[in-house]
Amino acid sequence: MPPITTPKDRLRLALQKSGRLSTDSLDLLKSCGIRVKSPKEKLLLHAENFPIDILFVRDDDIPQLVMDGVCDLGIVGTNVLEEAALERRTNGTAGGYFVERSLDFGGCRLALALPEEKPYAGVKDLQGLRIATSYPQLTRRYLDEQKIKAEVVYLSGSVEIAPRLGLADVICDLVASGSTLEANKLRAVETIFKSTAVLLRNARELAAEKSHALEILLRRLDGVQKAADTKYIMLHAPKASLDQIKKLLPGSENPTILPLAGDDTKVALHAVCSEAVFWETMESLKKAGASSILVLPIEKMML
Repeated sequence: MPPITTPKDRLRLALQKSGRLSTDSLDLLKSCGIRVKSPKEKLLLHAENFPIDILFVRDDDIPQLVMDGVCDLGIVGTNVLEEAALERRTNGTAGGYFVERSLDFGGCRLALALPEEKPYAGVKDLQGLRIATSYPQLTRRYLDEQKIKAEVVYLSGSVEIAPRLGLADVICDLVASGSTLEANKLRAVETIFKSTAVLLRNARELAAEKSHALEILLRRLDGVQKAADTKYIMLHAPKASLDQIKKLLPGSENPTILPLAGDDTKVALHAVCSEAVFWETMESLKKAGASSILVLPIEKMML
């Protein structure tokens, strides 16, 4: 049974209440061994086996909650974080925060897109146009950097239909697969910001109990992310070709060499590979004399 903790001893983490980022964030916590019940029932949940509470909110609220110290941590896209940070700087209300970890999900880009039939030769073609977006700060910053004078029209949603409604000539919106743009007969012409999910942290010093919990959480998170990019490879190798085979293993250091029962000419080699193991790699290993090659995923790692 985990030790009893009080609210002041527990970390508070803000997560998006719905959507892909919410699902990926909960999956990450699960991979870190943190058990949380379904978020559909409540907006504030307590982890069953770890001193952390989860607050489910709109993604736009996460930077504010962390910057203002309501939550210790938050998982949010850098597009939302940077937009909020720029707005607060403009208003003179910037709060203390830093990015604790970059995460390996939530990748997307903020792009300028215009109707398929509209010609485009470069950023100068944006001069004097109206640009609809949910990210006015990032859009204005890009236009200023490019020395382009254009009108930024703020829309909180459904940005992609703005050209058809006559609200704007161009849009600036998030693009993942590009299917939404295609469905609305738009094409992306400029990427102004690349985004991924991050673990955000308030800058204030944590109490000892929270600091210890965060240290454990980060260690587990690093192990999960490292394992996702790592493979465990096992094979049989002729002793005469061992040096050549070891050089072919991607990102491997100090593989384990074991005697092979019943065959003094070969050894069993086990290695953790920190780079991708492609079919071409396996074929090269085979040509070098390796046999019985197995490549296995790694669920958890602790370095």
